[in-house]
Amino acid sequence: MTLQIETVAPDGIPGLLPELARLRIRVFRDFPYLYDGDLAYEERYLAAYADSPGAVIVAVRDGGTLVGAATGAPLGDHDQAFADPLSMAGHDPAQAFYCAESVLLPAYRGRGVGHAFFDHREARARALGLSLSCFCAVIRPADHPARPQDYRPLDGFWLKRGYAPLPGAIARYGWRDIGDADETEKPMQVWQRILG
Repeated sequence: MTLQIETVAPDGIPGLLPELARLRIRVFRDFPYLYDGDLAYEERYLAAYADSPGAVIVAVRDGGTLVGAATGAPLGDHDQAFADPLSMAGHDPAQAFYCAESVLLPAYRGRGVGHAFFDHREARARALGLSLSCFCAVIRPADHPARPQDYRPLDGFWLKRGYAPLPGAIARYGWRDIGDADETEKPMQVWQRILG
């Protein structure tokens, strides 16, 4: 199978959002996010990318089917919940590019797509003159009942990419877990990389 990886410019983002919404719901159902998503929520959440002139979506297609995507935008165009921990750690959120989600169907993992996701988003950050790239990863307990036996966190991959957890920088963001009636706030570790 041949994968096509393309960077979608801001003017192409609105047309991609319905497909991206369905992909996010599908991939984020798995551990560690356990996200019980719906399209109405997704439309509201993803609208921020269409409204951000600095946003980028990296789309991965197998034929005409979207099988993966990564999103990013200047941190100022995201929820303040992600900027506050960076500020409290002494960094200027105005200099940060936020690598939001990376979603890829399981059959396509292990082929270097994750590196392409970061390469494209970091290139966008540099083009915007930003000096810091960051993202958040949900924190789940090691003994979480939904954790699969073969689950492997991505920490090693992120460290190889030059990212590191920012000590004490924990964002809080809410969504509804599978099986829950209500949305609950989750702790999310901020990871960062200084861009050279």
